[in-house]
Amino acid sequence: MKAPVAVLRLPRGPDPNSRGFDPSSPRFIALCTTSISASTESETDTALLQKEQRTRSGMREMFLRCLISMANKKVQFHMYEKVNVEATFGASDIDVLNFQVSDLQTPIGVQKEALIRCQDVISYSFDV
Repeated sequence: MKAPVAVLRLPRGPDPNSRGFDPSSPRFIALCTTSISASTESETDTALLQKEQRTRSGMREMFLRCLISMANKKVQFHMYEKVNVEATFGASDIDVLNFQVSDLQTPIGVQKEALIRCQDVISYSFDV
């Protein structure tokens, strides 16, 4: 039997060919707000915007590498209401809204397969 492989998908762009994000789309405005106004076109603003984009890109890459390294490992999730659960990490959905886990150990029992909503998670930790 072949071993299952976790698949990590990057978000698709808003256009049909998925060639990138349209900065004027409602999704981009809602999810990717910048701290720098892009309405003015001075060189200072352009430089600050490029620096912010590089920083965000680096942070996104580190997060995706973290998700990849979590695959098939025991992960401790620290959630609201002081709930701590442990599970074997499987994958994340395309928008990183849910984590798919196996053998979820909760205070009331063990669930063979489950989805954990990311907005319920405060932090998570795992051994490298």
